[in-house]
Amino acid sequence: MTVAPLRKRSAWMALQDHHQKIEGVHLRQLFAEDAKRGERLAAEAVGIYLDYSKNRITDETLKLLLQLAEQSGLRERIDAMFSGAKINVSEGRAVLHVALRAPRNASILVDGRNVVPDVHAVLDKMAAFANRVRGGDWKGHTGKRIRNVINVGIGGSDLGPVMAYEALKHYSERSMNFRFVSNVDGTDFAEAVQDLSAEETLFIISSKTFTTLETMTNAHTARDWLLAGLKADEKAIAKHCVAVSTNAEEVAKFGIDTDDMFGFWDWVGGRYSMDSAIGLSTMIATGPDNFRAMLDGFHQMDEHFRTTPFERNLPVLMGLLAVWYNDFFGAQTVAVLPYEQYLKRFPAYLQQLTMESNGKHVTLDGTRVDYDTGPIYWGEPGTNGQHSFYQLIHQGTRLIPCDFIGFGHTLNPLGRHHDILLANVLAQTEALAFGKTREEVKAEGTPDWLVPHRLFEGNRPSNTLLLDRLTPGALGKLVALYEHSVFTQSTIWQIDAFDQWGVELGKVLAQRIVPQLESATEPKLEHDSSTNNLIRRYRRMKGSA
Repeated sequence: MTVAPLRKRSAWMALQDHHQKIEGVHLRQLFAEDAKRGERLAAEAVGIYLDYSKNRITDETLKLLLQLAEQSGLRERIDAMFSGAKINVSEGRAVLHVALRAPRNASILVDGRNVVPDVHAVLDKMAAFANRVRGGDWKGHTGKRIRNVINVGIGGSDLGPVMAYEALKHYSERSMNFRFVSNVDGTDFAEAVQDLSAEETLFIISSKTFTTLETMTNAHTARDWLLAGLKADEKAIAKHCVAVSTNAEEVAKFGIDTDDMFGFWDWVGGRYSMDSAIGLSTMIATGPDNFRAMLDGFHQMDEHFRTTPFERNLPVLMGLLAVWYNDFFGAQTVAVLPYEQYLKRFPAYLQQLTMESNGKHVTLDGTRVDYDTGPIYWGEPGTNGQHSFYQLIHQGTRLIPCDFIGFGHTLNPLGRHHDILLANVLAQTEALAFGKTREEVKAEGTPDWLVPHRLFEGNRPSNTLLLDRLTPGALGKLVALYEHSVFTQSTIWQIDAFDQWGVELGKVLAQRIVPQLESATEPKLEHDSSTNNLIRRYRRMKGSA
């Protein structure tokens, strides 16, 4: 399908005209004119209820946004992704995170080969290993069982496992400790091992190439720490380290038995890899059954996205609304606000998923875009955020669309806590939408001089996502929902959501600067004057010059 440039699509031009007509329409008016709006503008699928009625949209807005999806070739792009087409154009790769959670009997082809059996072979190997560690059958060098698991990775090899561990902590093996090291700042490693015994510690080194600077720096520090703590030779490493990688040669050189290497594929992007072998720490923490339940949740949302008409398709609706605010209202950020303490790392996880995917300035064919892409995603769990940044959302000068996530049941029932928590979800979305008028403020007896300070304009848009409870399956559904919303946005913008060249330049330059910082003699510097000066100053600070 040939897709016209974004600004030349008829639906886009119609949306521009439509936006001018409804930009000043208040949500108070939209709800007053439609008594059933709150029930009508909602969709439900695979256990997620989405109320999108508190958005600055009309039926005409939705119609035009859906037309934009059709004119952008979204259906064809979805089919291409699920069929294994190489839609990551800049790297010539298929994009098949959906294969990571496909059932055993599925068939998904990459270059004519069904990859699903390979996926399940790795999952089975992970499950066998996880059960050995959890059951105490995997012993360390001195014969003690493993009680501490430390995942060493960065980016997608860290954010996914950290988020999943925190989200599913309720289901984790509490007799074990799970920690995560990602930052090359030595403090991260030092604090992670501070109170641990090497005899009882297993490191999972997660690096596809086994050459990532930050990860391998931490991995070699882990290696030294183990050998010092075990007072052993290098053969002991194989009892305390396993690898998630595809580079068998480097894994073996490190001292890890390649039988204890868990692989994945070049059609798995880092930020889409938490349900691959990168999730080994998650599986050890929660057990294989819970991990597979999470995969089933992913798959249910995949199938919903693949098969459901766009007007009832949760990721499509959320993706289109994100485009609406980003490109027509000029909203630069989106707040994700989970009212569930276990999801405290979910916004941080979404930052990589959304901004590494859609932070692009050229289209698929390399043409510079002339519209905004990739809003900034951020957030904190409620109710904590209410006492920090909600002030700006309610009364600030910036429009910040919000996603509120709530659950009907808590995993830790304690008296009235959950009712109060959910009351805050509902109250915040109501306050953001409708605010408080000047007349309402004055009717409370507020002095005229104070009225402007207590006025709430409202008309601040939000989505509300409600699920029954935070189970492994529910987590999978939520992550897949945002994955496919990101894909929907990228399709509208005609950008490649699956490469990340913007990450590379700084990494390359860092590799050049490291030896200049460590050189025993004054290095020849050929950077800009600022960088040269900073290198020299750091060398003086550390006593090298």
